[in-house]
Amino acid sequence: MGHVSIDMHGPVALLTLDAPPMNPLDRAMVARLGERVAQCAHDARVRAVVLRGAGLRSFSVGSDLAELAGIVAQGREAIEEKFAQDEAVFGALAGLGKPTMAAIEGTAVGGGLELAVCCDQVLVGRSARLALPEILLGAFPGSGGTLRITRRVGPGRARRMMLLGDPVGVEESLAWGLVDHVVDDGRAVDEALALATRLAGGPALAIAACKAAIDAALDQPPSQALAFSRERAVELAFSTDLREGLNAFLGRRRPRFGASEAE
Repeated sequence: MGHVSIDMHGPVALLTLDAPPMNPLDRAMVARLGERVAQCAHDARVRAVVLRGAGLRSFSVGSDLAELAGIVAQGREAIEEKFAQDEAVFGALAGLGKPTMAAIEGTAVGGGLELAVCCDQVLVGRSARLALPEILLGAFPGSGGTLRITRRVGPGRARRMMLLGDPVGVEESLAWGLVDHVVDDGRAVDEALALATRLAGGPALAIAACKAAIDAALDQPPSQALAFSRERAVELAFSTDLREGLNAFLGRRRPRFGASEAE
């Protein structure tokens, strides 16, 4: 049984899936991740989050298959509970109002890849192995991948990944939009921390509003998404962050954003 550690790097929380060498996601690990995500959501000191797997061999290989077999043997209610837990925890990460980065070294397959794409930005080492091989077991990505990965790469490429189960090369993944940054092996965490630190220094309210408006653009009809965006823009007009941004621009200085609240 692994755990999920949290280490603060200034305003950035580094969450580590710690069940080496492959970091499988058993139910206890997913529950602990949910607790850590909630902790990050409510701690004003946390302004950005980086998620990684312990070691360099694997970000995560997804569900612990031995545990999964036992859950299936328990019957329908047990497997429904497992996928409901995944949906809740993965959804909490995807819906976090703070910038999130996944730092992938080695293997990210199945539920591990489904988890990674819950983050705003996905950084991968050049030798990373990315795949959705559930179909080879007679299953399919049941922890949100059919939604989030399809949004990233489109339905045709999603079908290729999910119906065949073949690995997708890192450069191809970048071209598809499955991942956002390819870095030298062993550098994914450092690069993710650097990007997270940059975002942590930005206007927290505007970043949260932007994330929510992008999600609305994917989830809602155009008229509703535009209305949602307009409402957030009006709210931000009265925030201390915007006041600081405008004053800094007019004063020809760099803005100093804090964890401000809309007024």
